[in-house]
Amino acid sequence: QVQLVESGGGLVQAGGSLRLSCAASGSIFRVDNMAWYRQVQGKQRELVATIPRGRIPDYTDSVKGRFTIFTDTTKNTVYLQMNGLKPEDTAVYYCNAKVKTRTYIDQELWGQGTLVTVSS
Repeated sequence: QVQLVESGGGLVQAGGSLRLSCAASGSIFRVDNMAWYRQVQGKQRELVATIPRGRIPDYTDSVKGRFTIFTDTTKNTVYLQMNGLKPEDTAVYYCNAKVKTRTYIDQELWGQGTLVTVSS
């Protein structure tokens, strides 16, 4: 069984910083892609940043220059460093991973979600 466990959300003032982390564990052969999404109640889940294996990261326009996604491949962990936070960044943030298990099955995983609240 494989799973994602997130941590790092919370309340911060506008202009502040937070770092989210997400660790994949279980019977993993390879992690092919990790990403962060966010969702505001009543709206669709939005892709924030993605980092495919061996490729450069990509970001949604609204966070470019403020957010950085990076991984520690030795720990199968992805991070989202969020600087210059704005009230419109308030959302539940979800980690996503596409992995190949040790039985060579492709799986897409979701974290439990962590709330980020930015006050003005």
